[in-house]
Amino acid sequence: MRVKYRYIDQVKQILAREEGTVRKDWGGRLPILLVYANTYRLGMSSLALHTVYRLFNDQPDVVCERAFFPQETYRRGDRSASRDDEPVLSIESQRPPTDFPVVAFTISYEMDYFNAVQLLRRAGIPVLAEERDESWPLIIAGGPAVYTNPEPLAEIFDAFAIGEGEVIVPPLVDALWEAVNAPRDEGLRILAQVPGMYVPAAENDPVRRVWVRDLDTFPATTQIYTHDTEFGDRALIEIARGCGRGCRFCMAGYTYRPMREVSLETILAVARHSLKHRDKIGLVGAAVSDHSWIDQIALELRAMGAKIAISSMRVDPISEPLVRALAESGTRTLTIAPEAGSVRMRKVVNKPQSDEQLLCVVDLAARYNFPQLKMYFMVGQPTETEADVEAIAELVLAARARFRRKLTINATPYVPKAHTAFQWVAMTPVETLEARIKYLERRLRPVGVAVRSDSPAWAAVEGVLARGDRRLGRVLARMRKTSLREWERALKAEGLSQEDYLRERSLDESLPWSVVDIGVSRAYFTWELRRALRGELTRSCPPAGCLKCNACDQEWASRDVGSLGPNLGAYGDNFVPLQAS
Repeated sequence: MRVKYRYIDQVKQILAREEGTVRKDWGGRLPILLVYANTYRLGMSSLALHTVYRLFNDQPDVVCERAFFPQETYRRGDRSASRDDEPVLSIESQRPPTDFPVVAFTISYEMDYFNAVQLLRRAGIPVLAEERDESWPLIIAGGPAVYTNPEPLAEIFDAFAIGEGEVIVPPLVDALWEAVNAPRDEGLRILAQVPGMYVPAAENDPVRRVWVRDLDTFPATTQIYTHDTEFGDRALIEIARGCGRGCRFCMAGYTYRPMREVSLETILAVARHSLKHRDKIGLVGAAVSDHSWIDQIALELRAMGAKIAISSMRVDPISEPLVRALAESGTRTLTIAPEAGSVRMRKVVNKPQSDEQLLCVVDLAARYNFPQLKMYFMVGQPTETEADVEAIAELVLAARARFRRKLTINATPYVPKAHTAFQWVAMTPVETLEARIKYLERRLRPVGVAVRSDSPAWAAVEGVLARGDRRLGRVLARMRKTSLREWERALKAEGLSQEDYLRERSLDESLPWSVVDIGVSRAYFTWELRRALRGELTRSCPPAGCLKCNACDQEWASRDVGSLGPNLGAYGDNFVPLQAS
C-alpha cells in the first residue's frame, strides 16, 4: 500500500507540471480512461493523444482521463522499486483502470501491442475479451496500427475505431452510454451500429473507415503542455492530413487518403494562440513541405516571432523559405528521407526524387549551417539487390563530400504493411537485413557517418503483427514479458510459426485485414504492385477530379480547390490521371 501511495504522489507531481489539463467532476458523467500504450514521455509527444483527449472532454457528459504504460513513467530516476510494483493510475485523479466503465487505447505502433497486454494484466483486467463480462470495463482501441489491421488484437479488445476521431467520437459516446449499462453481448451489438466501429464478436461486413473532410472545423494542436516529453519545448499544429505522393510502402499514405490541408488562416490563428504557451511551433503532417501554402506559412510564422520545427523535409520541390526558417529557429538537425539509394529502387517505391534533388538539400543544409544532417533509408524493400544497398552508401558518401558536419543515417529494416501496394510481398529474411546493415556500417563509419538501425529480429516480429490474423491474440496473451525468447515460445505453444506470416501472399488469397475497408480498392493496390515490379512511377494525387483509387467520392473530387496555394507540392503541376486496371 505504501508503494501505491508513493506513486500517487509522483503522479500528482507530474500533474502539477502540466498546463491545459482538463479536470472534471465525475458526477453524472461517463468516465473514459484514454490509454497510450507506451510511456508518458512518448505518449505526450503524440498529437493524436492530445486530439482524442480533447474530443472526449469536449463532450459535456464525458470525463476523460489519461494513463500510460508504467515502465518508469513516474519515477523520475527512482529505480528502487520493481517495475511490477508500479500501479497503472490515471493522471488526473490517480484512479485505477477498473474504476472506469470504458478504457480506450490509442495505439500507433504494432510493437506497443505487448505493452497494451501487459498494461491490462497489471491493472487486473482479464486479457482475453471472452473472459470479461459487463462487470469489467469495455476495452476499445483506435490509432494507425489497429486502424489498418485490428485482427491480431481481435480476441483481446471489444471494439476498434476504424477512422478518424473527429467523426467517430460524438456518435461513439452516445453508444457507450447505452453499452456500459447493458449486458456485454447487447452492448457490443450497440457499438457495432456506430459507423466506423469494428466489433470482432459481431457479424460484420467490412467496416469502412470514416474520415473528416474539413480539418478547419477541429484543428489538431497541443492540448496539454508539459516539459516531461520529447516535444516539451514546442506547440504542435497539424497543418495537413494524408499524403498524395503514393509511396508504395507507406501505410499512412494510403489509409489517410485523400490529402487534406488546414487553411493558412486557421494555421496562423492557432499559432497565435499557441505562442502564448511556447515560442516554437512544430508543424505536423505526413509531408509538411507539400502544403500548398508552406512558403507563406514559414514566412508568416517567422514574422510572428515563432521558431519552427518539422519532422522531415521533402526535396521535390524543396521549400527554401522553410529551410531558412528552420535555420533561423535554431533547428539543429535537417532531416530528409530518400528511402532508397538508387534511382531504380526509388522508382519501385514511387519516390521520384533524383540524386541531384537530394544533394541540393544537402547543399542547403551546409549553406544554412545546420549542425547535423540526417538521412532516412529503408533496407530490404521489394526487389532490392546488393547493388541498391551499395547505392545507399554511394549517395551518402556524395552527401558527406558536401556536408562536413555531423551526418547520420537511419537504415531501417523494411516491414511490409497491410493496405499498401506491398501487402503481398515477402519480408526480407533477418540474416539478409543484418548483412546489408553491416555492409553500410563498414562503408560509412570510416568517413565519420553514424549508422543507426532498428533490430532486424524485432522488425520481423513487427512484420508478423502488421500482417497477422486473429490467432496472434492468444500468442500475446501467453506472454508474461516482452522478449524474443518469450515471443518464440508463445508462437510455438499456439502452433504458429513466424515464417507463415512473413511469406509472400498470393494475389487471390483472403487477407486478414479485409475486415476493414480503408477506402483504397484492392484492384488499385494490385495495379500499383504491378507498376512497382515494372519500375513505373505513378503520379501524385491531383487536388480534385480523380476517383481512381476509390478513397475519394464524387463530392470530394468535385469540390472547389480555389483555396490551394501557389506551391502545389504533392499534387504536381502536370497531373495526368492514370487508369487502374
